[in-house]
Amino acid sequence: MTSDPHRELSRVADSDGPGADSAKTALGSGAAATRLRAAIVALAQHRGPNSSICPSDAARAVGGEGWRELTEQSRTIAFALARDGDVEITQRGAALDPNRPVR
Repeated sequence: MTSDPHRELSRVADSDGPGADSAKTALGSGAAATRLRAAIVALAQHRGPNSSICPSDAARAVGGEGWRELTEQSRTIAFALARDGDVEITQRGAALDPNRPVR
């Protein structure tokens, strides 16, 4: 089954569970950076601490057909969220220091 982050955000926004408010922001008509940040937060909250998201999930949810253009911005926002302690960045299951360059 192929994941559809936009559909997932719609389900989250329609609920009153974790991430609902952020999902509504992500699906709104605000600035791309605001919507990407909200999408990352909503997806992470919805999926919970034992799961993960990829920054491209947020880009897909927000960007529609042009999602690839948002991928780098989404990644930058994810690292900013990690520096603020809001999310944890992992690679192959290991936590990364958000202040260090990533390969």
